[in-house]
Amino acid sequence: MDDIDKKIVKLLQENARIPLKTLAEHVFLSSPAVSARIDRLEKEHIISGYEAKINQTKLGYHITAFVNLEIIPAQKVEFYPFIQECPNVLECNCVTGNYSMLIKVAFPDTGELDTFIGKLQRFGRTSTQIVFSTPVAPRGVDVMAPDAFRE
Repeated sequence: MDDIDKKIVKLLQENARIPLKTLAEHVFLSSPAVSARIDRLEKEHIISGYEAKINQTKLGYHITAFVNLEIIPAQKVEFYPFIQECPNVLECNCVTGNYSMLIKVAFPDTGELDTFIGKLQRFGRTSTQIVFSTPVAPRGVDVMAPDAFRE
């Protein structure tokens, strides 16, 4: 990726609906040239999709939580299909440490969260943290940042 690609990615992360013409103006290229670059970035899987950011509280999901789950590797065959089918799971990561899974969830209330945790506990021990506030919301990678931390 060159600097123009990085700027395109940065702008699309800020607003995936930015008009092609506006993108072109920001990077000083024609709209067809920017479109070709975006197509290439998509084919190379640097851009893997576009999404709308939703205010989950306005939709009635007042509880966001992180659930740690300790499972043994042999359980992953059963666990992965289970967790993929859970609509309230926003993200699930296999991690290092005392727990092997870190699961981000959203629920309307603590009762539904409790029911979900009960279902999870068939796979192993859990530990849950409920989010009070989010000073840094989910965001993209800063492709324009200097390489100061990559030594």
